[in-house]
Amino acid sequence: MNPHQTPPTSLAALIAGLWRNRDLIRQMTWRDVLGRYRGSLLGLAWSFFNPVLMLIVYTFVFSGIFKARWGGAEDAGSHAQFALILFVGLIVNALFAEILNRAPGLILSNVNYVKKVVFPLEILPVVAAAAAIFHALISVGVLLLALLLVAGSIPWTAVFVPIVFAPLLILALGGAWFLASLGVFVRDVGQTIGIVTSIMMFLAPVFYPITAIPEAYRAWLFLNPMTFVIEQARDALIWGRSPDWIGLLAYAAGATLIAWVGYYWFQRTRKGFADVL
Repeated sequence: MNPHQTPPTSLAALIAGLWRNRDLIRQMTWRDVLGRYRGSLLGLAWSFFNPVLMLIVYTFVFSGIFKARWGGAEDAGSHAQFALILFVGLIVNALFAEILNRAPGLILSNVNYVKKVVFPLEILPVVAAAAAIFHALISVGVLLLALLLVAGSIPWTAVFVPIVFAPLLILALGGAWFLASLGVFVRDVGQTIGIVTSIMMFLAPVFYPITAIPEAYRAWLFLNPMTFVIEQARDALIWGRSPDWIGLLAYAAGATLIAWVGYYWFQRTRKGFADVL
């Protein structure tokens, strides 16, 4: 890209750019995933064992110690099922939080790319998101295996999980573009975003059913972008119910708008990166 040319900011330019750089995105994503486990004894196998160990711990704690039930269920499998229901919320939270938490440092940790004017900086948040998707899919696979062991079957509605996750991914990408740019100019963003995502986790129905919240306050929980997706993911993965297609469509429309705004901000501010790095 010509350094003196105004970077494109349209949604069409975004889609075209991602398609044009798809091979680079794939290569950098794979390098990012492998780099996370480089030097460890098990290597990439940790991407499988991490969610397995997490699920074992949650099952032991909530089933064996707390004897917890989701929503007061009385069936015999409700103790183990509690851990599985909880794990769905944790998968969604991990996907969302990983993308946003990494965003403020993406440009700061790749200063050499800023100096290379031909490098498409806008793909860095996409690479981070793709790596987060990889780990989320591994976790979903572990969850499905656990469901098969606990319940004896997997709901056919589990095929809708990628569609349920897609709007949240689009929204998180918009946030990542915004934070990646803002993190260059305001270094404190990188220190505070982790606190924000932690607060959002507790303000979403990750550890509790949404029915545990008084009805007068439930609507406020849906201001958290994770709430709707967590509920839809549980419907598809645990309860065997089809997603709310109208709700997903409306969510996707709003997420696309937010993604474009984040991309627009990133493209408009990228010329100033070299001045402060």
